[in-house]
Parts: sequence; C-alpha cells; structure tokens
Amino acid sequence: MATLAGVFVWDGQRIEEEELQRSAQEMKHMENISSLFQGDAQRLDPRVEQGEQPWEMIMDKKHFKLWRRPIEGTHLYQYRVFGSYTDVTPRQFFNVQLDTEYRKKWDSLVIKLDVIERDLATGSEVIHWVTHFPYPMYSRDYVYVRRYSVDQENNLMVLVSRAVEHPSVPEDPEYVRVRTYESQMVIRPHKTFDENGFDYLLTYSDNPQTVFPRYCLSWMVSSGMPDFLEKLHTAALKAKKLELEVRDYLSAKGLEGAEGKAPAAEHKGEGSRSPAQLEYA
Repeated sequence: MATLAGVFVWDGQRIEEEELQRSAQEMKHMENISSLFQGDAQRLDPRVEQGEQPWEMIMDKKHFKLWRRPIEGTHLYQYRVFGSYTDVTPRQFFNVQLDTEYRKKWDSLVIKLDVIERDLATGSEVIHWVTHFPYPMYSRDYVYVRRYSVDQENNLMVLVSRAVEHPSVPEDPEYVRVRTYESQMVIRPHKTFDENGFDYLLTYSDNPQTVFPRYCLSWMVSSGMPDFLEKLHTAALKAKKLELEVRDYLSAKGLEGAEGKAPAAEHKGEGSRSPAQLEYA
C-alpha cells in the first residue's frame, strides 16, 4: 500500500538503485550498437528482451532518433529517443531538467509543479505536476516519484520517474489524473560534466486518458517529444548565456550519487497551447 491513514509509505514506492542501474545498462547497449552500426540508423535498434515487442523507428535525424513499440494489452506505445547536443554542458542540461522553479519560467504549459515529499533514504522525491493539454482536452495532472543519480566513476547521469499516489494530492475535478507514467533519462558526457557535448537516451510512456485513436495519440506524442527536448535545450542555453541561477543538483551532495530537492511553490501559467503539444517530465 502506498498510503496508510493519510501517510505516504515509501516502501515499494521509492526508486531503487536497481532501476537506476537498468537505465544505465540501456544506455551502454545503445552506445555499443551505435558504435557497431555507425551510419546505419535502421540497424540501430534498442535492446529487446525475450517476449517483448520490437521497436519501430519513426524519426531519423542526424542528432535525434525516435522509436516506438506497442505496450502489450493496451492501445498505447512506449517511446525511446537517442540523441545528442554539442553546445551545452551535461551539468547545465541535467540541472535545467531537474529544477522545478526554473521550469515554471521556461515552460508555458506548466500550471503547477510542486515537490510534495522527499525520501531521506534514497533522495527520491514525490512531484505534483499539472500541465495544459492540447485544446479542447482538460489539463492533466501527474503525481510521480523521481530519483536521480550522478555516477562520476562511469561518467553517467540518470533520472528515473514513475507514477505513484500520494494522500496529500487527491484528484481534482478540474484536471484528469494520469495514473500510468514512466520516464528514464540517461546522459553520457562526451568528455566531462562541465564541457559541452553529450549523448542522451530518453525512454517514456504514459496513458493520458484520451479518447483519441492510437494513431492520433502516437502522432501527438512523436511530434511533442522533439519539441519538448528542444525547449529544454533552449532553456539550458538561455540559463548559460544569461548566467541565470539554476540549482546545481550535481553539487548537492558532492557528486557521490547525489539526490537533491528543489524548493517548490504553486504557480499558475497561462501560456498558449499548440494543437499537438504534449509535455514530458
């Protein structure tokens, strides 16, 4: 049980070390086959375990490749992106993704983004995130646990998130609660955490509770994911250029697999919505 008499129970809900390690292993697999099949994008397939659905490439650009595969027993897809940036440091990109306060400034679709609770044992955090969805759909709200790790020895950064329930965030009739959501982001610096250039692997799935057919939802997600990543990239560049204050999560606990928490407060953003714009945590 995640909750007991109004108290959130971390056992079984926190992000464990094994989940972080699995994500790191997926990045190592992509790097290995990328090196093996240089220039042959169609053979650059994410790993498929026995009994799993194969991945289908749906977007192939020079610095960005996107796959999807059906989630068995549902009308949904899981998505995977393998890409790179050369004009921003891994530290800057990672910090901008984690900093909830800064996201309220650069992401016009955010309605609310709060850190609800933090697990002292692992640094896992429970986040409440409310975002605009394309018109005419209701806004969606997510309650999810996240944990990040900075592995200095292996030169990797990992962020894992998945949906949970929390007693202090009951459903709000103004929003549609998304109860199925998972995200794993892994970043590999080309050199160091503080020099420009890195590869990243993002794996993502959720059930936004829409009535649209599968092909329509797939189009929205596959269009919205590159857009979100570019907004995140632009926000990192802006923070770098203007020397904006963004919390340094890598230094929070001295780079020893640190986990940190950013202070958060309720914020409502009005921003406009693109017809195909979905957001990603």
